Amino acid sequence: MNKEFDDIQLEIRKFVAPEYIFGLDSRVYVGLYCQKLGGRKVLLVTDNIILKSPWILEAEGKLKEAEIDYVIFSNVSPNPRNYEVMEGAQMYSQNKCNMILAIGGGSVIDCAKGIGIIANNGGDIRDFEGVDKIYKPMPPLVCIPTTGGTSADVSQFAIINNYEEKYKMAIISKATVPDVALIDPYVLTSMNKHLTACTGIDALSHAFEAFVSNANSAFTDLYALEAIRLLDKNLLSSVQEPNNLQARGKVMLASLYAGLAFSNASLGCIHSMAHSLGGYLDLPHGECNAILLPHVVNYNFDKASDRYKKIAETLQLSSVGINNQENKKSLMNYLFQMNKTLGVDKTLQQKGVTLDIISVLSGKAIQDPCNATNPRPPVKKDLEVIYKEAL
Repeated sequence: MNKEFDDIQLEIRKFVAPEYIFGLDSRVYVGLYCQKLGGRKVLLVTDNIILKSPWILEAEGKLKEAEIDYVIFSNVSPNPRNYEVMEGAQMYSQNKCNMILAIGGGSVIDCAKGIGIIANNGGDIRDFEGVDKIYKPMPPLVCIPTTGGTSADVSQFAIINNYEEKYKMAIISKATVPDVALIDPYVLTSMNKHLTACTGIDALSHAFEAFVSNANSAFTDLYALEAIRLLDKNLLSSVQEPNNLQARGKVMLASLYAGLAFSNASLGCIHSMAHSLGGYLDLPHGECNAILLPHVVNYNFDKASDRYKKIAETLQLSSVGINNQENKKSLMNYLFQMNKTLGVDKTLQQKGVTLDIISVLSGKAIQDPCNATNPRPPVKKDLEVIYKEAL
């Protein structure tokens, strides 16, 4: 479904985004926005790592200044479990909360979304897996993202680990889009190097998949390519110089752009396969994406060669334009080298994946709705081959 890039795309498209405030110190407006949204009692969702950071104490102070009562729920795992969502929803109900504030990375924000879904719809979070299964809007949700990459604060996705079945459920609906995202690059300074690298590659994967998605549009293309350019120029500096606010800010901006792109164009096989790995083996999502990204480019390339060539041009790779095989090789080499430079170049085997579970992983991954917008429609055997190549 390659399109001429010089032609204006006139197909009908919708574009969904929350209100977002980007920039240094945007986080300090949290009390004001909770007040504007009618907050009387807030469920503050975070995790046990962020709970010890200055961001929580600061947010508590702002809520008190705004005379808003709150209660904290911090029982959130790196891959949030379905039972954690239900625990949070119970706390929300028992404390008669009327809005949610999420401070954390993608796991925290996804868990907060799940809590919001249950708060107003009832039932079990597993009931809402898939596309457009949510019938009542969530309570007001304000997000302060503390990582630069997941973009859960601006997206239509909530990813929850079905702990019993050992896979990550994708819940996709504009009902999961937060009301307000306060996107402050300064909070990224609390991330360590490995987390910075993993979440940055997550953003890069979002941008790659949105750009080659069969649901791409002029709007998503614009954001995806600029996200790729910004990450190429600034991610390494952000890892090596954690207090470099210019680099941090540009990575945070890239995360925002990539989030707006994938939220509206959706994703592909990288994410369906990473979701399976995260659910079955509890592996870090961003690192799974880093490992899979070059191999999925290899799988998809012939079906989206013009689009991958445009990505290569954006990255200013030297061999662009020679022929498709050289373009593919150049792009894959760039990704392998980036992973190596960032220190996220382990193989799936080094992360605990063995040949005997690949069929199980592929069986779970092929059910993921992200496959629907992959430029090359996969079957289970295709995913098995990609997993094996990434071993």
